[in-house]
Amino acid sequence: MGDLDDIRSWLDDELPAMLAKYDVPAAGWAVVRDGEVVDGAAGVLNTATGVDATADSVFQIGSITKLWTSTLVLQLVDEGTVGLDRPIREYLPDFRIADEQAAQRITVRHLLDHTAGFEGDIFLDTGFGDDCVEKYVAGLHDVPQLFPPGEQFSYNNAGYCVLGRLIEVVRGKSFDACLREYLITPLGLTHAATDAYEAIRFRAAMGHVEAERGAGYEPAPVWAMYRSNAPAGAMLSMRARDLVTFARMHLDDGRVGERQVLAPGTAALMRERQVDLPELGLMGTSWGLGFERFDLPGTTVVGHDGNTIGQAAFLRMVPGTGVAVALLTNGGDAMSLYKDVVGGALNRLTGVELPGSPVPPADPPTIDAERFLGTYSASVFDLTVSQDDDRRIWIEQTPKGFLAEIGGRAERTQLVPYRDDMLIPVEADRGMFMPHAFLGDDGTGHALYLHLGRAIRRAGTD
Repeated sequence: MGDLDDIRSWLDDELPAMLAKYDVPAAGWAVVRDGEVVDGAAGVLNTATGVDATADSVFQIGSITKLWTSTLVLQLVDEGTVGLDRPIREYLPDFRIADEQAAQRITVRHLLDHTAGFEGDIFLDTGFGDDCVEKYVAGLHDVPQLFPPGEQFSYNNAGYCVLGRLIEVVRGKSFDACLREYLITPLGLTHAATDAYEAIRFRAAMGHVEAERGAGYEPAPVWAMYRSNAPAGAMLSMRARDLVTFARMHLDDGRVGERQVLAPGTAALMRERQVDLPELGLMGTSWGLGFERFDLPGTTVVGHDGNTIGQAAFLRMVPGTGVAVALLTNGGDAMSLYKDVVGGALNRLTGVELPGSPVPPADPPTIDAERFLGTYSASVFDLTVSQDDDRRIWIEQTPKGFLAEIGGRAERTQLVPYRDDMLIPVEADRGMFMPHAFLGDDGTGHALYLHLGRAIRRAGTD
């Protein structure tokens, strides 16, 4: 096994070449083991300005914010003011979605483990005031229910905004104020920003995106998403060292020095399996109360990923070893960089090997895709699966809503058989081949859901 000095030397020497290989403008990284931290960075934060990345540069952590939101909720559970299995309506009487019966049944646990069942990719610009989360939750009144609460996993950004509002109501403060008072300050973080006004105080990374696949990465047109989605991951940024400080608190049973940020046992509870996922390969095998879980032979790795506009973040922890690794990036093939940096660091320090990523078969069979054909519709896109006369299978993405507003493009991709009731693209997207799982039955022999980490319901079904 290596030590932290080995990790520092390896990444100081190799990271610049890795960035060039994967077309990633910049990356910041940090590793903690038994309370000792090493960190570093390489590349440029913004290709338009050429500002170098340093270890103190802040990147958006995206949906890793959900771990911070879930931690704030579990603090309330520790205090006895919130119950995991109590309906969210007990705390938010005005909570409304299209399905009134579901709204009455959804619990705090359902929201934490992504089993609430209503459509989750809802992005509403409700302004930049401290009432933006409140207004966002009020705007969910017509959001459809995809399946009964608790039935299955479907990644739900909107659900975490509801949890953010729960925190605001119980604490009587804005979500950002709660982040700072109950986590950022107790953890002693010095480079954490809850919005753009705070981030500009530091060397802040700019996301980079491609206008068209293969066209090369350019600075994104905007720095961040809507503040109303902050509890789900739209705003929070920090340096990698601060992110592993948060992880260390979880690995240390909720302690920071002599202070218990979480009650003893609560951090472990948050990591416990709550719901299994389809075998997508690019996500965890199961989910806890906020934590993504990777159930491996002999051990479990936990963490979360985050993606915003041109920025990608990764956090992995190995409970029982005191080891956590964070990688923050601002464009390019971040997934391949993650495999090399995070996978390499975990293996050198713990012997853990991250699972291999799914790839299409070299000689895929030809199948009748009738069960999969049709359009699956969400608020941000329509996905239409078809099969041509040569029996090739295609999926067409038509952006709409928020995705269209931020420049999402129409795409047509060939799919091939992967596993039972699963297809996979023949071309990688940012280093990833995302399996497409087809679940359920609409009553006519066709799949009811296309599952890509979130369940997308067949259009025209109730």
